[in-house]
Amino acid sequence: MEKCLIAAVADDLALGRDNDLLWHLPEDLKYFKRLTSGHPVIMGRRTFESLGRPLPKRLNIVLSRQLAANAACQPTEAGVGPQAPAACAPTPSQGSAPAAGSADPTRPVAFAATLEQAFSLAATTPFEGRCDEPDRCFVIGGGQIYAQAIACCDRLFLTRVHTRCPDADTFFPDIDTVQWKELSRSETFREGDLTYEFVEYGR
Repeated sequence: MEKCLIAAVADDLALGRDNDLLWHLPEDLKYFKRLTSGHPVIMGRRTFESLGRPLPKRLNIVLSRQLAANAACQPTEAGVGPQAPAACAPTPSQGSAPAAGSADPTRPVAFAATLEQAFSLAATTPFEGRCDEPDRCFVIGGGQIYAQAIACCDRLFLTRVHTRCPDADTFFPDIDTVQWKELSRSETFREGDLTYEFVEYGR
């Protein structure tokens, strides 16, 4: 399975503020949906909570030791295979993470205690609408998860937003240009005062 990372990043590597995005870019949202639909997406607990509910037609894998430990005590739900011991939807007693997904097989949720376990779940867990062409999973945030995952990812899909955000509190890790080479760059899009391109990097 190809391990990918997808993010929208400012020129100063800013990602977000107060657990929210710094901008609303319709073409970027379409790009994210087109690339990730049918594939597993891996995220931290705060990113999962910020979504409000699991993303449809994707296996939502939440990286959280506490939620993974709690989920291991619950029955398997949400169309996630029983071979994954940390795969089920959270109950309301497990905190503020949304419990949506248990009633909708297109919104399955799994929990992993480590990044290695998250990648294992991504590779082995069936879910409705899974697309194996190409066989990919996507790390989708937040900043700490990106920092952990970038060293073991094969490909980066970045929306390069041409602005600087001095009040941001979440940042993308530095991209080592020795390891990462630009493979493609889209046309430039404009939304209000912002311009941006979609850039793909490979090792």
